[in-house]
Amino acid sequence: QVQLVESGGGLVQPGGSLRLSCAASGSIRSVYSMGWYRQAPGKQRELVAKIITGGTINYSDSVKGRFTISRDNAKNTMYLQMNSLNSEDTAVYYCNVALENTVYTRRVYWGQGTQVTVSS
Repeated sequence: QVQLVESGGGLVQPGGSLRLSCAASGSIRSVYSMGWYRQAPGKQRELVAKIITGGTINYSDSVKGRFTISRDNAKNTMYLQMNSLNSEDTAVYYCNVALENTVYTRRVYWGQGTQVTVSS
């Protein structure tokens, strides 16, 4: 099994920055993708950024140029650097990892989420 724990959320002023961390433990192998999602009250959970097998990185248009996803394989940790934050970024942010299971299936894991609130 794999466990994911997010940290780094909190209250920040508009224009400020935060760095979220996602620490993974357990059997980490054959990663297909890893990424960050977020969910604001009354809205669907949406993709923020993800890294796909081969190194392709996708960002939501709303965060492109402001957020950066990265990873430290030695520490089994993924990061989301968030700059120029605005009120629309307020949400619970979730870490996600998809692992190859068999040649036909994958296993998906989620963290518990960390709250990010952008307010003056």
